[in-house]
Amino acid sequence: MKKHIKYFLSLLVFASLVSCKPKYEAPQTSKGEIDPSRFVMIGGGHVAGYMNDGLTYDGQLNSLANIIAGQLQQVGGGDFNQPFVNQNSVGISLNGLASLKLGYKTDCEGVSSLSPVRLASSGDVNIWNDQLYNSTLPFGNFGIPDFKLANINSSSWTSSNPFYSRMASAANATVKNEILASNPSFFSIFLGVDEVLEYAKSGGTINNLPSSIDFENQYADFISSLVQNGAKGAVANIPDVTKMPFFTTIPWNGLTLDEANAQTLNNIYGQIGFSFELGSNPFMVTDSSANMFGMRQILNGEKLLLSLPLDSVKCNQMGVLFPFRDEFYLDLNEINYLSSRIESYNNSIRSIAAQYNLAVVDAEKFISTLNDGFTYNGVTMSAKFVSGGAYSLDGIYFNPKGNALFANEFLKAINKKYNARIPLVDAGKFNSTFFP
Repeated sequence: MKKHIKYFLSLLVFASLVSCKPKYEAPQTSKGEIDPSRFVMIGGGHVAGYMNDGLTYDGQLNSLANIIAGQLQQVGGGDFNQPFVNQNSVGISLNGLASLKLGYKTDCEGVSSLSPVRLASSGDVNIWNDQLYNSTLPFGNFGIPDFKLANINSSSWTSSNPFYSRMASAANATVKNEILASNPSFFSIFLGVDEVLEYAKSGGTINNLPSSIDFENQYADFISSLVQNGAKGAVANIPDVTKMPFFTTIPWNGLTLDEANAQTLNNIYGQIGFSFELGSNPFMVTDSSANMFGMRQILNGEKLLLSLPLDSVKCNQMGVLFPFRDEFYLDLNEINYLSSRIESYNNSIRSIAAQYNLAVVDAEKFISTLNDGFTYNGVTMSAKFVSGGAYSLDGIYFNPKGNALFANEFLKAINKKYNARIPLVDAGKFNSTFFP
């Protein structure tokens, strides 16, 4: 009898376990209050898929715009057309060079190490000669390298930017009219970053930054045109670009000296008030306002740029006996000026977004968080050059994984603003930097 009771109890336990087995329920998705059927994204290189200092097929396939469009297609988004380059192309940069890869490079001291190197001796100019416009299938990705807000209404921009001319419908077609011709039902915008990058990458020597009033007027005019047919959208503010690896990789006090070299420099510079010591020291930079010699030591908080010719630093005394020129660093005044201008632009973006009831993407917070470092699915992500996992080899534009992480910031803002349930991207499925 006891055996029968035990058997019966075992059956009851088994039945209860089976009945309590959780059922898988697919996550609910919803477009909420948006119409994603004709999605358009507008911006510069970050939107286009420019990475590793070049436009390539792989970059476009993993562009910020294409990743967001892929998620929108899960809630009713339509076809998303991009101005693709040839799949096997080495790409082309803003300066006509091939895109970068990580490879071995021998420096002026004969030391071979991993470093960004070009895929070819020159860029693929055939990209610039493409004529891709197809009126029956308008582009959804209006990410154009070096795209600034002031270019939106320019009828002559096709002749000055070959990345745009290849996708324009006519020689005098404005970007604004091309975008409006696609009749977007939903849009995302990441504009303004190329303006501040031009200033920052030049070490403050090129100042084409629009006034706060001009920026606000141009932005407001563009938004009012986009929403006139009822389209909704998400706009991103402008991040502090000086937190990108291009500006943080080379330390201000990266001049490492032994005792003999420190003494030699003290003999040279001690007469004009500069001293050096064993170990880490600040580099020398030109500064016409510093003294009668027009030079000084760089200060903590000032930024050395990744554009520095490092072989000249290692072997030709650049930054020591030959101070770094203005175009290779940002001084404190330039950084403060840039920060102030970004703040004023962002105030305008937030104000205009509120006026038209648009979602706001906090790109500024995302870049800052990346600069500090964070963990995603057990993997540490940061703004560290090459090994940080999010930026491409140019130190400014994201790699595929970085674009996926950034795309989620757009999707979260859209979901919150428009009561949508658009699935977020699994950034872990996207590549970072390939190591040979």
